[in-house]
Amino acid sequence: MCTEQLCYCHNCSAIAKVKLILYFVQQTNLPDMKKIIIGALVGGLLIFIWQSLSWTVLDLHRPTQDYTAKQDTILSVLSSNLTEGGYLMPTVPKGASMDEAMKKSDQSLGKPWAMIQYHASYDATANSMYMNMLKGFLCCVLIVAFLCWILSRWAKLSFGSVFIASILTGLIVFLNEPYNQHIWYQSFDIKAHLVDALASWGLCGVWLGWWMKRK
Repeated sequence: MCTEQLCYCHNCSAIAKVKLILYFVQQTNLPDMKKIIIGALVGGLLIFIWQSLSWTVLDLHRPTQDYTAKQDTILSVLSSNLTEGGYLMPTVPKGASMDEAMKKSDQSLGKPWAMIQYHASYDATANSMYMNMLKGFLCCVLIVAFLCWILSRWAKLSFGSVFIASILTGLIVFLNEPYNQHIWYQSFDIKAHLVDALASWGLCGVWLGWWMKRK
């Protein structure tokens, strides 16, 4: 029964996505569709290239994925004590009362804490890497396509208005996830995320500012 319900939910989700795409297509004429597709492909590529440089060559996110000489010892301890999943330490067991949670919070003041994403098996095969890169690129293209669709509905476009819209989109992305998460669970690369948002969407804005106002 649970399996049937799960399949039904997946089918409903897929149908909803198709309906959403069809809605966008129906609301867009052919010239605009061509402009959106090309704008999204190039804009998405620019964002993807910046993200790749940020995490590799520029190494801006090193503070959140740094090296420790004790990594083998730590991983050995984790593998002996944890099952695959995410952990916040210290915290209270699921179902604990609010009083227990407050007491634990008071006891933890000034002491170390950690968030752990523990995976039982490391997968760095070429197929896995290429698939992750493809997914990342498609996500970038899809987000830029959404922005292009919104811009295509504007009665009047200028380079400046499109550029600012792109920068604001980057800030929305930054505030919605990295910074919102940082408020509660401080990350060490929050400045890098801000740089990514401004730089990648700035590049995208320069491209779209020129492309979207073309006749």
